[in-house]
Amino acid sequence: MSNGLRRKLTSYGDQGFSLFLRKAFIKAMGYSDDALDRPIVGIANTYSDYNPCHGNVPQLIEATKRGVMLGGALPMVFPTMSIHESFAAPTSMYLRNLMAMETEEMIRAQPMDAVVLIGGCDKTLPAQIMAAASSEIPAIFLPTGPMATGHHKGERLGACTDCRRMWGRFRAGEIDDAEIVEVNNKLVSSVGTCTVMGTASTMANLTEVMGLCLPKGGSAPATHAERVRLAEATGAAAARLAADGGNTVRDVLTPAVIRNGLVALQAMGGSTNAVVHLAAICGRLGFKLDMNLLDQLGQRVPLLVDLQPSGQHYMAEFHQAGGVPALLKQVRAELDTTAPTVYGGTIGDMIDAVVDEPGQTIIRTMAAPLKPIGTLAVLKGNLTPRGAVIKQSAASKTLMQHSGRAVVFDSVEDMANRIDSDDLDVKADDVLVLRNAGPKGAPGMPEAGYLPIPRKLARQGVKDMVRISDARMSGTAFGTVILHISPEAADNGPLAIVRTGDRITLDVPARRIDLDIDAAEFDRRMAALPPVVAGPRRGYGQLYHQHVMQADEGADFDFLQAPR
Repeated sequence: MSNGLRRKLTSYGDQGFSLFLRKAFIKAMGYSDDALDRPIVGIANTYSDYNPCHGNVPQLIEATKRGVMLGGALPMVFPTMSIHESFAAPTSMYLRNLMAMETEEMIRAQPMDAVVLIGGCDKTLPAQIMAAASSEIPAIFLPTGPMATGHHKGERLGACTDCRRMWGRFRAGEIDDAEIVEVNNKLVSSVGTCTVMGTASTMANLTEVMGLCLPKGGSAPATHAERVRLAEATGAAAARLAADGGNTVRDVLTPAVIRNGLVALQAMGGSTNAVVHLAAICGRLGFKLDMNLLDQLGQRVPLLVDLQPSGQHYMAEFHQAGGVPALLKQVRAELDTTAPTVYGGTIGDMIDAVVDEPGQTIIRTMAAPLKPIGTLAVLKGNLTPRGAVIKQSAASKTLMQHSGRAVVFDSVEDMANRIDSDDLDVKADDVLVLRNAGPKGAPGMPEAGYLPIPRKLARQGVKDMVRISDARMSGTAFGTVILHISPEAADNGPLAIVRTGDRITLDVPARRIDLDIDAAEFDRRMAALPPVVAGPRRGYGQLYHQHVMQADEGADFDFLQAPR
């Protein structure tokens, strides 16, 4: 295959003319023949005024370009979609597959011998990994890095676990209007991704665990010079890939490497959203994410990282404690250390280079973990025949085995309209159920699974309840929340037949969640369900509704999956 500017020539029926025309136009940008004869590194620009998580991307691009040029290659920056969690309606997850498609096609359509993918906010890195897994050229990733923390009345604040905690206090009447405005000004004190172990930090760390970005690339703060130096080094690594070839993402992401990711996910207190993203990535590679393996690892690998929402601290402390390499050193016995990286060497080489940080307490040992259980548990039962997940490390111990009366909300809108009503018939030991909030039902599987505590109960001091849905939950959230019920209610999954007043039993140690009605009544209700509702009639909405898969399959589009 041709390289550099000769790669992926536009079809005019005359390849010589295609190259001649391409060089004529690009020379309008001031390039010399010497520059145009070099290997090309594409650099995806995901900067957007709507995306503060990517506020440092222009600086990272310049540093990456510097690294590429120092490595003897030609950097070419190109724009792609940029998705921010708080600025995408109806939800960022609705647009993840669109970003993955666009990124894949732009990599395929334009001449480049390697690509640097810069991303940070929750759905961006997953979309980029999905795109690269479906592409044929080497790719290396550059996370944007976590933000700094703020302060309020003597305590540190960091987005976004503290966003939820402080908003909960406001809803309960513990904070007045003036103070919540003051808090709002302090929660996000710099550009960068959420500084707790939410989805952004989880996916950045997993990118490093799986060998797709340079060591410490998952945790170096967005505002530190180290992040900029990592960008330069990433550019240099990409130049080597462009000149000499190397492992593609598809080469690197074997089932053994995905298993490494699941080990780290359990140990770090990672987001439940990572399960959906990893499932989508696996689908692009031609195999299915092993949910049973995820659960088994959660019973063997305890929680080691003391970060919110499962612990107390923030990403800067995790980085200072040694970050991903130091964490992997603690779980080395569970890893395939021969796994290669996109930048050269193995995961074992990364671990061997770890220099222990004396006295740090953020990353614990297997012998003395933060909590004896792993982060996530996988539940089965008649409510979720294809599985559901719970972030058990951030749940209430007293609710891990619980039976209660269902209080059902038929949609996100229904919940919003009734959750704060003083007339809502609800008690603290009830089970809150939200349905029609899955991939098709919402649409877009919003982060609505963290149902707020009904206001009248919050004012009584209730902090947690069992909450069940076919939606997702922010990785920054906490509580006894069962998510990703599959299949979803809108696809006529069993969640659709639950009625207010039914009893639901949760037993996390037994990995069960069940609707307590007899089998004959269960079957009768299922048989009486109406046909699945048709989706939108045009555009991306129609494409999404017709082709989106369920949560256990990653909520990717069926036509983008690789053959198994």
